[in-house]
Amino acid sequence: MAKRRFHIMTDSASDMPESYYKEHDIDVSELGLQINGKLYGGADGEKIDCKDFYARLRGGAMPTTTQVIPEQVTEHAEKYLAAGEDILAVVFSSGLSGTAYSFSAAAKELQKKYPQRKFFVVDSLAASMGEGLLLDYVIRKADEGASIEETRDYAEALKLHIAHWFTVEDLFHLKRGGRVSAATAVVGTMLNIKPVMHVDDDGHLIPVINKMGRKKSIRALVDYMDELQCMDENDPVFISHGDCEEDALFLKELIEQRFGKRKFIIHYVGAVIGAHSGAGTLALFFKANHR
Repeated sequence: MAKRRFHIMTDSASDMPESYYKEHDIDVSELGLQINGKLYGGADGEKIDCKDFYARLRGGAMPTTTQVIPEQVTEHAEKYLAAGEDILAVVFSSGLSGTAYSFSAAAKELQKKYPQRKFFVVDSLAASMGEGLLLDYVIRKADEGASIEETRDYAEALKLHIAHWFTVEDLFHLKRGGRVSAATAVVGTMLNIKPVMHVDDDGHLIPVINKMGRKKSIRALVDYMDELQCMDENDPVFISHGDCEEDALFLKELIEQRFGKRKFIIHYVGAVIGAHSGAGTLALFFKANHR
């Protein structure tokens, strides 16, 4: 393996396992979450266990979330620049959070202080493990020995080919976020309607179709993958879930039945994304001809 020639940063909305960040030497800036006045994540908050978080959510907790702020990015990044390392950051969609702006603002100020260094920010226009999947491709490109400019350009060309398809169990979290109306949430819940949604080219969540029942909505994710995917045997598939691992494994089984064995990473939808999507969210991410 060639030596990586720069440092890579991301934010916690990429929802990858902690072990993944450690294995690949990725610096992570944390978005924040408040539950009953207590801060988790962010610059100073405690860690929150995902299973505990979803138990609280099911128990009626109403969390609020905060973006990464520029001061956090500066604190994480400056040590690398001061040591003579350039930085490439892959960050949460600007269509869903101000985190990308915070990274860009910090990068601009730090480049004034360290004019000989490079600090590039890629707005992934992605969320959860869609951001994580783009990060994974970026890491592999960097570990091949690509320059920071080559890797940035590769990420920019690839990001609109990272497809996000997901379904939710609880429509009321989408109502809170303004994704569906109150009437739709009530009627949809009564009729067991499960929306299938995706993230578009602007990084926004877009409802696509409704399915009657959970199993049909999960099968629809695989149908969209069949229609859009452009993977080869080395391309991984990522699945994130809001504390519904059985459904994630069912989705994996359906994919393997249709496409054969491939590399999967299955992990939780993190607490910040989960605060908006709810328990029971199931999301599928893969390389596609287009989103």
